Amino acid sequence: MCTASNYITDDHYFGRNFDYEISYNERVTVTPRNYVFKFRKIDDIKTHYAIIGIAAGIDGYPLYYDACNEKGLAIAGLNFAGNAVYRQFEEGMVNITPFELIPYLLGKAASVAEARELLAEINLVDINFADELPLSPLHWMLSDGMDAIVVEPMADGLKIYDNPVGVMTNNPPFDKQLFYLNNYRGLSNRNPENSFGVDLEEYSRGMGAIGLPGDLSSASRFAKVAFTRANSYSDSDEASSVSQFFHILGSVEQQNGCTFIDEPNLYEYTIYTSCYNTNKGVLYYRTYSNSQITAVDLNREDLDSDDLINYLLINEEQLNFIN
Repeated sequence: MCTASNYITDDHYFGRNFDYEISYNERVTVTPRNYVFKFRKIDDIKTHYAIIGIAAGIDGYPLYYDACNEKGLAIAGLNFAGNAVYRQFEEGMVNITPFELIPYLLGKAASVAEARELLAEINLVDINFADELPLSPLHWMLSDGMDAIVVEPMADGLKIYDNPVGVMTNNPPFDKQLFYLNNYRGLSNRNPENSFGVDLEEYSRGMGAIGLPGDLSSASRFAKVAFTRANSYSDSDEASSVSQFFHILGSVEQQNGCTFIDEPNLYEYTIYTSCYNTNKGVLYYRTYSNSQITAVDLNREDLDSDDLINYLLINEEQLNFIN
């Protein structure tokens, strides 16, 4: 399971926690403008916007989990088990596979508004990347600093929801997640007023958030990050903004051992957290075993190349001795 969010100061920041029990040798992948995207059911795209993101370690094709293009549009795909429905080929539609959706949208759309227009013609077809890599059930959050949407392939069609809270997790579907926030509408970053008419002690700070869930379920993570993001404050400089973004997603980080999957000793945990400054084209990340923030700048690469550029994630803890 995973959590995605945006955050806006002077710039627009977007990213996600990637929570899973197995790593697929994730790497930072830069796709320059002239890398040829090959698609299963539509014509290849030979030129497109440059893209930076985190992808599975599959040579030759960028299987992006989350990414941002040079125009500032960002996307993350999250698990949507039990709800995602992919379809058969349909004449008259743009038939692409779910693993092609991020490259297709980021290659062609400069904004959420442009992505909406493309999505109106898209049919997500049920074609695996390979026999050993079947499709994952996914839904997607898109954000550009002006707008955010959620895209969900449901049994009754491709749903597109406005995302006013700038957060997405997994199940249930987004409209139900948004409705459940009604349960927490009384929470505040200020201690509540005493309404009992008797002398009650204000024994702690933070009592305005009593009732905010702290478990690791997707619905609880949605509420926790929505509250944390809505009440987040930082200075607007880059260091402060990036630091605050990691703190927002850190509020629902999954520690290894707390979510049991299978014997022996298989647990879901936060494998990495990403943060994109979409205005500047910089990807920041940290991993479960390396809490130091590492950065990769899209604009320092040769963006007119036709070859993928990969950087393995740094997973060893970086300890800074000052004496």
